[in-house]
Amino acid sequence: MGSREKPIQFALVPGQDSAVLMENGKLLEKWILEKSGLHVRMQVPVSYVAVVEAIGSQRVDVAILNTFGYVLAHDKYGAQAKLIGVNRGISEYWGQIITADPKIKSLNDLQGKKFAYVDPASTSGYVLPAKLFKDHNIKLGDTVFAGKHDSVVTMVYQGRVDAGATYHTPSEDGVLQDARRLVKAQFPDVYEKVRIIQKTDSIPSDPVVFRKDFPVEIGARLIAALKSFSSTPDGAKALKNLYHLEGFKDSSDKDYEQARKILLEISQQVQEPAK
Repeated sequence: MGSREKPIQFALVPGQDSAVLMENGKLLEKWILEKSGLHVRMQVPVSYVAVVEAIGSQRVDVAILNTFGYVLAHDKYGAQAKLIGVNRGISEYWGQIITADPKIKSLNDLQGKKFAYVDPASTSGYVLPAKLFKDHNIKLGDTVFAGKHDSVVTMVYQGRVDAGATYHTPSEDGVLQDARRLVKAQFPDVYEKVRIIQKTDSIPSDPVVFRKDFPVEIGARLIAALKSFSSTPDGAKALKNLYHLEGFKDSSDKDYEQARKILLEISQQVQEPAK
């Protein structure tokens, strides 16, 4: 494994535009080869659950996975978190509810409204927002799964839905850095037009996940390369473009124990509306 003939299969969870992920993923692929001698093949599966299932069938060896996806991959297939993403010294993020409708000012105003989620296995883009609505007894109207965070923002911006759920990360030096930034080049006024009306509780950042029985020695070389990726300007920019991270630090399943309890409880609570 890790040879040119048998590269490590490395999946990127499809949280935003696949072309952006692959462009920056290829830079990571090249870096890993230079630093570790390991050949890696990047891929962007079609959905969050597709990444989980590919880990289970060993069609994927390593993945940068979302938090809920990791919980599923660990509990179902024995996958292990090895690194956790870091941004401005913290390893957590939030979900947010966004709207472009000036009449919508709070969660209560979403009763009966058309709403866009990201993916049924998205932590910030479905599971936690769905719990918010359940806790506040909000009955949405039509709901859609847009597939990616940038797609949700676009649908809200264009008025195709009344509101949506995406990820939230803190501002940096006064510059907003939540999911709206993904479409700012396309829609320069997105920060003015699309507003945040509510945030969810925080969740641990996305982990780098190894499938069950991944070779330890190869894993150590891969981890070292991943941790050093942000040490160059190009690597730092690519990692920011991928998942808005500044780097990785060592992690284990213990970092996700509390999130597991909460997320599994929530997913059971919101299962009915997801059908």
